[in-house]
Amino acid sequence: MGWCAENLQSEISGLGGVASSQEQLIELRRVTKRVKNSVRLLKTPLTEFKKCNMARGCLCCLKYTMFVFNLIFWLCGCGLLGVGIWLSVSQGSFATFSPSFPSLSAANMVIAIGAIVMVTGFLGCLGAIKENKCLLLSFFIVLLIILLAELILLILFFVYSDKVSENAKQDLKDGLALYNADNNIGLRNAWNIIQAEWKCCGVTGYTDWHEALKEKVVPDRCCQEHYQECGRNSTNMFWTRGCYEKVEEWLEDNKHLLGTIGMCILVVQLLGMAFSMTLFHQIHRSGKKYDA
Repeated sequence: MGWCAENLQSEISGLGGVASSQEQLIELRRVTKRVKNSVRLLKTPLTEFKKCNMARGCLCCLKYTMFVFNLIFWLCGCGLLGVGIWLSVSQGSFATFSPSFPSLSAANMVIAIGAIVMVTGFLGCLGAIKENKCLLLSFFIVLLIILLAELILLILFFVYSDKVSENAKQDLKDGLALYNADNNIGLRNAWNIIQAEWKCCGVTGYTDWHEALKEKVVPDRCCQEHYQECGRNSTNMFWTRGCYEKVEEWLEDNKHLLGTIGMCILVVQLLGMAFSMTLFHQIHRSGKKYDA
């Protein structure tokens, strides 16, 4: 009996040891699970922090890229505006050739283009550096309007190219009558330079001057051998080709260069629109509100 009791007690002790080991194992598993959860919780903010830093770095890179891009754009606009004002004030060799559109002079066109480029660049610069969604959206809309206007004008020009050409010729011929007017020094200088440099006379030929001036004379710059009052001598040799034809010839010879310039302008506009919208969405994701 005593032996049985001792065996029973030892078995109970063994079971107690097993139970104790199982409890320790369960406790170890609980601790391991807690450690894993703690590590996971620790990793989450670190990962989010890294993501935030990467996003912020991309935003800064995009912001300053767009700022530099638009700063160059703005400086070009300032340069064009300055050149246009200088041409307008100095009354150089640039003037309107069209009596139907007296404001459509080279100086005024350069001023208008320079002002548009300068304002657009300013919107892009300020919107980028201030991270202002309202200004960025305005910049995008202005570029979109300019792009659509260019496309519409280009389509209309090609559709009505013959009519545009005939109207331009007639308008230029009408403008020849203003050559001797005292208040059109710019127009006179422009015609003199064009005819001398391109070796042409009139719009379609030297007879255009006869019709415009109501007498058989041409400007002295139409003479192949130039000297004072040579245009009044009917025996002199005048340049027979019209200046309009020379312009068309120049455009034909330089069409690839002009096409390349046009494509570069298009790419610059598309890049500006892409940068502004990308920066707009990045700022929107960061939770920034519209700024006044």
